[in-house]
Amino acid sequence: MLRKTILLIGACVITCMGSTLLKAQINKIDFTEYDLENGLHVILHKDNTTPIVAVSIMYHVGSKNESADRTGFAHFFEHLMFEGSENIKRGEFFKIAQNAGAENNANTTFDRTFYYEILPSNQLELGLWMEAERLRHLRIDSTGVETQRKVVKEERSQSYDNQPYGSLMEQTFAHAYKVHPYKWTPIGSTQYIDKATLSEFIEFHDMYYVPENATLSIAGDIDINKTKDFIKKYFEDISRGKKSIVRPKVVEPPQTNEVRDIVYDNIQLPAVVFAYHMPAQGTEDSYALSMLTTLLSDGQSSRLYKSVVDKQQKALNAVAFPFALEDPGLFMMYGISNVGVTAEDLEKAIDQEIEKVKENLITDNEYQKVRNKVESEFITRNSTVAGIAETLANYHIYFGDSNLINTEISRYMKVKREDIRNVAKKYLTKENRVVLYYLPKTQQK
Repeated sequence: MLRKTILLIGACVITCMGSTLLKAQINKIDFTEYDLENGLHVILHKDNTTPIVAVSIMYHVGSKNESADRTGFAHFFEHLMFEGSENIKRGEFFKIAQNAGAENNANTTFDRTFYYEILPSNQLELGLWMEAERLRHLRIDSTGVETQRKVVKEERSQSYDNQPYGSLMEQTFAHAYKVHPYKWTPIGSTQYIDKATLSEFIEFHDMYYVPENATLSIAGDIDINKTKDFIKKYFEDISRGKKSIVRPKVVEPPQTNEVRDIVYDNIQLPAVVFAYHMPAQGTEDSYALSMLTTLLSDGQSSRLYKSVVDKQQKALNAVAFPFALEDPGLFMMYGISNVGVTAEDLEKAIDQEIEKVKENLITDNEYQKVRNKVESEFITRNSTVAGIAETLANYHIYFGDSNLINTEISRYMKVKREDIRNVAKKYLTKENRVVLYYLPKTQQK
């Protein structure tokens, strides 16, 4: 008994020390922000530790800004924006970056599109010129459009259509939403990309890829005043857009009955997908749901792994993750069945774990582990200049408060054990969820 008590005390001391050390590492991130007259929002963070700089620009446009009969436009522009401009020849964008020792890429979500370059700091001006070039006069012509049609279709074919469980996200969101544009995912539909005309692409670009819909976020080894001069030189005289930016105002009605369906796929093992409607990011309940995710599926010590994968051996994998989006999103869970385990058996095993978090408070030890993990992830996300640039832009676009990069962690730390149980009770209900069975096509009758 004495040995057990000593071990518990030791574990408590280690946990408390870990939490203290993590808090000590959360250093304030200083930044400067301002607006140009054309509406471009600028955020600058100086970090002279290493001679690199991240130049990024985030456009407040994602798949939810598309029309139902023209999905995939935001993702299409993720590719088209690398076609070149009046002063950058077709296919030269990547070459210019590579020759300068830079890395560049982009990504698209339901709510925004993000482009970035990570450069040696002595190439800062080059990175700014390149981003200004495609903001000022992106090349949109039939050659580029046809080239990127093929690229996007090939990406969809390889990453979605011909991948086991590749349609999982599309099917889940399509079943969960009836009216909100989250019912389609950023990859979009090949048929609509094929049907779209050059003029339609130009119209979409002219509405959303404009200074007043963009945030230029720069982090790294910079001189603030010199960087401001570069920004003035390359961005100040870019004209504002001539169209009013359209934001979807549709509200998804509450789901009142469980939605169930079967998807037959080229797979060997069944899978079960759960999707519960959850509130938008930044709301109190969204933080509690995020911490619930960590409890359920963060690593081999998580509840789902220990119970469903390790102990019961019902699944090869079982995870939970929240899609906390700008508008109300989805709290998702899925598991891939072990050999010989039916989808029904796997659903029952996962449901048992859901009921446990609804009925009982998590333990003090679990609660502290979740808090420590959230703090650790918060620090990690902002441990690189690229991560800081993206996080600053996200906070500005979604919340109009870039300083959340320093303060949002306190919102997580306010979440109590009771809050985690309460959100499980409130949102993880059968009438609020979609359940999909992924079954092998060989079982289709």
